[in-house]
Amino acid sequence: MRKIIHIDMDAFYASIEQRDNKEYRNKPLVVGSSGVRGVVAAASYEARKYGIKSAMASQKAMQLCPNIIFVQPRFEVYKSVSKQIKEIFLKYTDKVEPLSLDEAFLDVTENYMNEPYAMEVAKKIKSDIFKETNLTASAGVSFNKFLAKIASDYNKPNGLFIITPKKAEKFVEKLKVESFFGIGKKTSQKLHELGIYTGWDLKQKTEDELTRYFGKQGRKFYLNAKGIDHGEVNPNRIRKSLGAENTFRVDTNSLEYIYLELKEICKEVVERINKVSFNGKTITLKVRYDNFKIVSKSKTLPQPVTDYSVLYKSARELLHELDLSNKVRLIGISIKNMYMVEKDTTVGHQLEIPFEV
Repeated sequence: MRKIIHIDMDAFYASIEQRDNKEYRNKPLVVGSSGVRGVVAAASYEARKYGIKSAMASQKAMQLCPNIIFVQPRFEVYKSVSKQIKEIFLKYTDKVEPLSLDEAFLDVTENYMNEPYAMEVAKKIKSDIFKETNLTASAGVSFNKFLAKIASDYNKPNGLFIITPKKAEKFVEKLKVESFFGIGKKTSQKLHELGIYTGWDLKQKTEDELTRYFGKQGRKFYLNAKGIDHGEVNPNRIRKSLGAENTFRVDTNSLEYIYLELKEICKEVVERINKVSFNGKTITLKVRYDNFKIVSKSKTLPQPVTDYSVLYKSARELLHELDLSNKVRLIGISIKNMYMVEKDTTVGHQLEIPFEV
């Protein structure tokens, strides 16, 4: 039986800004641009009480909370703190798989402290993080990555939650599907259309049914509904691509509609670029027609993709190279071709990311 911890920093970017500026403490704050087309990159817990969350339009955030404080991102600082936190992880185990600057999986089945209880390791890590950074983290502890990820989000902020093998399946049954790791807004909508709202509902579907609706993801959903996840913590995980896609509710060849969907996908991709330490120069547009034929077009830019307007413009150009006489069922955008830079300069490229999406 493995012992897995998922550590998730609490409102990471916003908490750093509040830590470094006394005037921001205990006040609603977002990291991002307040411009007309600005987007919230991160929100403090005080801001979240107003319903403000990441990826929300800044104008909407100001409507919800007129006295909201906007702070420009400081990615160099965030990356530096993230490195501090990873050094803490490595004091306990070398099996550390970062997911982004503010979260990681740790396999502590065997650990350098020879501590038999993962809960105790998680407590020590949380304490070390607070002592060294003056920031809080939430920890989820379980016997697989899927459950540890859910557990870390269950009692935020500064939480510690354990899901044991004995209570795992019953716990998952009560979860809303939106809480499942890897199920976003679009996928949850599709699940709702099938009458699936909770883990219990998901558990009633066969593996064949879910695979037919969701492809490879369907098998993952089938196993997760039973509290099963065979994925191992991979300390050598290197992201080679990043992207997003969407299947339309109705097949269409309306260019206006496709443009709107393309905008949303590009926004999501830029948000993910912001979330992780990733740089890529090759943009690939994928289209699936109503006859299920898939075609794709790619172009490589001279510089890494960090700008929404550049990504959307390039995606439109690629779209115009395709035959749109047939109706389109799905479109997707991915960024590939890892742009290798010195570790200490990666954030320098992230600083170019605008929040004007």
